[in-house]
Amino acid sequence: MPLDVTNLTPEHAALAAVAYLMVKHAAADFVLQTENQRTQKGTYGKTGGLTHAATHVALTAPVFLAMPSLTANLIAGLLGLEFVIHYHIDWLKEQLVRRNGWTTHDTAFWWAIGIDQMIHGLTYIGLLWIAFGA
Repeated sequence: MPLDVTNLTPEHAALAAVAYLMVKHAAADFVLQTENQRTQKGTYGKTGGLTHAATHVALTAPVFLAMPSLTANLIAGLLGLEFVIHYHIDWLKEQLVRRNGWTTHDTAFWWAIGIDQMIHGLTYIGLLWIAFGA
């Protein structure tokens, strides 16, 4: 039997949205990310970083589109905010990794990856906070 999302409590809707965004994030960052995106995220304005952030936005859109209380302008604003924040988190992480020469053999590399992923997750919490407060 399919899940009926029309009767979710606000708490259950928030948890469903967070779960979706976590799965979406893993898919976009690890499954769908192309070599071009991975290698260009640290060069400001390169197509790879821009398309990577756009992939995230495209996969986030269904969460906000499923919220009937949100206006088109608010949805556009939330998605635009995700694009800008996601792009810059990735760019900054790549700057740190590249400038310090960290590789998968360095503990600091894994700290950078972990902190990067945590900040993305906190971004989703913030965006949902705004959406559910609208």
